[in-house]
Amino acid sequence: MTYLLYPPLILPCPCGWRNHILAPPSSTATTMNPVQRRGLSGSVQPGQDFVGRSRSRSVRCMANPRRVKMVAKQIQRELSDMLLTDKVLQFAVLPEASLGADRYLSSLTTISDVEVSSDLQVVKVYVSVFGDERGKEVAMAGLKSKAKYVRSVLGRRMKLRLTPEIRFIEDESFERGSRVIAILDKIKNEKSLENQNGELSDSSAHDDDNWDDVDPDEGIIYVD
Repeated sequence: MTYLLYPPLILPCPCGWRNHILAPPSSTATTMNPVQRRGLSGSVQPGQDFVGRSRSRSVRCMANPRRVKMVAKQIQRELSDMLLTDKVLQFAVLPEASLGADRYLSSLTTISDVEVSSDLQVVKVYVSVFGDERGKEVAMAGLKSKAKYVRSVLGRRMKLRLTPEIRFIEDESFERGSRVIAILDKIKNEKSLENQNGELSDSSAHDDDNWDDVDPDEGIIYVD
């Protein structure tokens, strides 16, 4: 019984940050029996196993978590700057800006958070849009339509070998938080108003009790 080993192949990782090992998915050692050895002697081609099948290799790519966080922060900074300076992105978020509207209205759209996958292949961009429902729909649709453009600009700015895929997601956490705060304020105001009404009613009842022992004719002079 003969054991032949496939040495691991070191190639640049598609993520562009480091080198990773490319290896067969099942095992690095393959067994060939005597019949296979006689029948395939000298016929094994590069990139094939002992029975003539192509060897598939898989990439094990896991970037350093610290590196992932650094990339996420840099992407958030670049996207925030693009919302303020890039006219293509501004017109996508606020179409009225192309007609002469104040371009600084794009500040109503902010990047609240950025999540990068562990293999640096996908970026989820959470966007907060402050405005009416129509404005939110237009802004999100414009951002999603410019995802490829944003990806290419980020690649030039950050000089990445492989720029990750950009996915824009609406972040509703701020809006939900604002609604919760408004509800709590409303409940607080209602309780305060009830307490004030209770104090007024108690003071009125106390004033009525003080007049029980008072003669209504006291101090009045009647003339016949």
